[in-house]
Amino acid sequence: MTNITKPKGTADIFGANAALWRYIESEIHKTAALFGLEEMRTPMFENVELFVRSVGEATDIVQKEMYTFTDQGGRTYALKPESTAPAVRAYTENSLHTLPAPAKFYYIAPHFRAERPQKGRYRQHHQFGVEFFGTPSAAADAELISTFHLFITRLGMENFALHINSIGDADCRKRFNVALLSYLSEQIDGLCPLCRERMNKNPMRVLDCKNSTCQEIIKDAPVPLNHLSKECEEHFEQVQEYLTNLGIPYTVDKGIVRGLDYYNRTVFEFLSTDLGAQSAIGGGGRYDTLVNGGAVGFGMGIERLILILEAQDKLPHIPRDIAVFVGGMGDAGAAKAAQIVYKLRKSGISAISDLCDRSVKAQLKYADKLNAAHSLVIGDTELESGHAIIKNMQSGETKEIEIDKIVEFFGGRI
Repeated sequence: MTNITKPKGTADIFGANAALWRYIESEIHKTAALFGLEEMRTPMFENVELFVRSVGEATDIVQKEMYTFTDQGGRTYALKPESTAPAVRAYTENSLHTLPAPAKFYYIAPHFRAERPQKGRYRQHHQFGVEFFGTPSAAADAELISTFHLFITRLGMENFALHINSIGDADCRKRFNVALLSYLSEQIDGLCPLCRERMNKNPMRVLDCKNSTCQEIIKDAPVPLNHLSKECEEHFEQVQEYLTNLGIPYTVDKGIVRGLDYYNRTVFEFLSTDLGAQSAIGGGGRYDTLVNGGAVGFGMGIERLILILEAQDKLPHIPRDIAVFVGGMGDAGAAKAAQIVYKLRKSGISAISDLCDRSVKAQLKYADKLNAAHSLVIGDTELESGHAIIKNMQSGETKEIEIDKIVEFFGGRI
C-alpha cells in the first residue's frame, strides 16, 4: 500500500489540522444558530440531470468539471459539484414549502470538480452554504449576506470586501443578452474557441472566461446593471439600503455575474486581498427561478477560508485536551492504570495510559508530548500504599492523592 497515494487535488485531514476543522465547523454551527438556520444534509451524488438543468448546460461545471459515473443498473449520477441544486431538490421533494416562510437551511458538504488543482482550489473541496427558500424580499438578500459577514468577522478575518451586483430577471437578461451578443459578434475573432461556442448558447458565460485575451475584450462589454427593469432596480436599491442600515460596507461591482445559470437579480462575492489570484472567499445570490416564492443562497470554500486565516495569522491554537496521563509500572500497575483511565473517561474526563510497554521515563515523555495537564504513575509501591503522586505538568507542582479518589480529584462522579 505504500506506493499508493491520494488522488490529485485532494487532502488528508488529521491531527491538529482536524482539530482546526472541528473549530471552523463549530463556529459554523454557532453562527447558524444565531440566524435560526436548520441543518440540511443531501446525498454525495445526485442524478446528472439535476445539475444540467439547474446549473446550466453551458457552464464549466457541466461541460468540463463534473465527476460522473454509471452504476450497475445503468443509472447515471454525478458527485455533487455544488449544493444549491441538491438543496432545492430536497426542499421540493420533501414538501418543505409547508414550513413557515422563509425556510432557512445551512450545510457543510464535500464537493467534487475535475479542475486543475491550485492553491485554494481542489478537486474535492468543502463548503459552508446557506439557502433561504420562499421569499423574494430584498431583506432576505441582506440577511443572507449578513450571515456570511458575521461568520468571517467572528473568525477574526481582516482585509476582506463585499462586492454586489444585480443581473436582473429573465426579461432583463433577454435585453442584456441581445446587447452582449451584438458586442461579442464584433469581437468574435479575438475570443477563445470555448467562448465562441458559449456566446450562442448563453452569452453571459463568456463574462466568466479566464482567458487573458477574452478578459481584455470583456472589459468593454455591456453590463447587466445597465439593462435592469424598474422593479429590479428598486430591488437592488433596497438591498443596498438594508446593507447600509446593517453597517455592512459594500462596493457595487458591475462585473460580477456568478458562474451558474440559475442566478437572477442580486449576486455578490466576498473578496480577500490575501489569496493572490484566487481572491474570492465565496459568494452567492438570488435564484428565484428554481423555487416558488423565491430563494437566495451562498457558498464559501472551507479550505480557502483556512488559507486566508492562516495568511492573516488568525488561526487559533487548539491544544490537545488531555486532562491526565496515568502511567503504570509492571503488569499490576499497568492494569490498574487502564482501570483508572476507563473510570475517568466514563466520568467525562479525558485520560490516556500507555499502550506500548514504554519505560517510566518514556511514558512521562509521552505524556509531555500529548500536552497532558497532569500525570501520575502507578507501580507496586503505589498499589501497596493506596496513594500516588500526581504532577501538574505545567507548574511542576506535585500532590499525594488516594488512588481510589482520582476520579473525585478531577471533579468527576464515581
